[in-house]
Amino acid sequence: MSITVNAAFDSGNIRLTGIEGDTLNLEIVRDHQSDFYQWFHFRVAGAKGRRLTFRITNAAGSAYPFGWPGYRTRMSTDREAWRQVADTDYADGVLRWSVEIDSDVVWFAYFAPYSMERHDALVARITAEPGVTLRELGQSLDGRAIDCLSIGTGPKQVWFYARQHPGESMTEWFMEGALEKLVDPTDATAQALREKATLHLVPNMNPDGSFRGHLRTNAAGVNLNREWHTPTAERSPEVLCVRNAMDETGVVFAMDVHGDEAIPANFLAGYEGIPAWTDPHGEKFYEYGRRLAAATPDFQLELGYVKSQPGTANLSMSTNQLAERFGAVSMTLEMPFKDHDLNPDPEFGWSPERSKTLAHSCLDTLAGMIDEL
Repeated sequence: MSITVNAAFDSGNIRLTGIEGDTLNLEIVRDHQSDFYQWFHFRVAGAKGRRLTFRITNAAGSAYPFGWPGYRTRMSTDREAWRQVADTDYADGVLRWSVEIDSDVVWFAYFAPYSMERHDALVARITAEPGVTLRELGQSLDGRAIDCLSIGTGPKQVWFYARQHPGESMTEWFMEGALEKLVDPTDATAQALREKATLHLVPNMNPDGSFRGHLRTNAAGVNLNREWHTPTAERSPEVLCVRNAMDETGVVFAMDVHGDEAIPANFLAGYEGIPAWTDPHGEKFYEYGRRLAAATPDFQLELGYVKSQPGTANLSMSTNQLAERFGAVSMTLEMPFKDHDLNPDPEFGWSPERSKTLAHSCLDTLAGMIDEL
C-alpha cells in the first residue's frame, strides 16, 4: 500500500510536500487571511509496519518557533489516547519526529484535538442536567453557534470562556471538566458554589477557527483576543455577542482559558497596568493564584508572563477589558502544549485529563473565595 496523508476533516491542518523513502516532508497551512500558523492535525494510512520520519519544514516561520524546543508531537491510533512521541526534536528550523507505525491508520496533532462533534455532544449532555440553561449568544462568521451554559442561582456573576485561540484545544478539555464538576450532584463544593454564584461558561469562543484548523484566528483571520475594546459584527461577532451578554449580567470573576506554546507550566496572567488598578483589588487576583498553587501540584507561581507597567495594559485583551469594564477579578489561565514540568508525565505530557482535573481545582479555589469577591 502507498502512504497517504490527509487533513480534510474537522480541525485538520497539514500539507504534504514530498515523500522520500521513509521520510515525509510537511508544511503547516496558515490561518485563513492571516500569517499565524502552528496547529497541525492529520492522519496517515498505509504505513503499518514501517518506521517513518516526519519533517515539518516550515516550523521556523510559525507563530511561536521558540515553542518547538522541548515539545513532543502527540500521536493516537484511536483518537482517544494521545501519547507523546518521544523521538521529537527541533533543529535547523525543522520539527522532526520518528515513530514505528503499528496500525493501519494513525493520527498526529499539536495537542489532543477537541472536535466540534464532541463540543455539540458536551452541550447536549450538560444541558440535559437539572438547573442548566443553554443560550446561543450569537453566531460566528461562518454561522456556528456561540454556546453559553449557565449554572447556579447565586447573585455573584462568574464567567469562564475558552478557545478564543482555536488551536489551544486543551482549553475546551478544561471546560468539559468544569461543566462536569458543576453538574455533579455528589460534589458538595460545586453545589455550594452554585448557591452563591451564577456561572456562565462559553466552551468555545471560536468554532470557525476550530473547525478550519486554525491556530489563533477566526474565519476572517482576526485574533479575537485583540477585539474586546471595539468588537464588531463584521470582524468579531464572537466577541461582540459574549461581551454584550456580560454587559447584561455584570462580572465579578472571569477566567479566560488559553494554552501557551513555550512555557512548560500552568500559570495565571492578570490585569496589572489597567487604569482602574488598585493594590487591594489586585490582591484578590494574587490570592486566588496562591490558593490554587496550594491546592494542586499542577499549578505554580514562578513561571509566567511579564507584568504590564502602570497604565500600559492592552484593553483590547479580554482579561484587561473585563477588569477595567466591570471591576472584575479577571485572569487568563495558560496551560502548556508541552508539560507541567514541576509535575511531569513522560507518556502523555500535559493532557486532556489533566486539563479537566485542573478545572476542578480552579472551581474549588473559586468556591473558597466567592464570598470575598
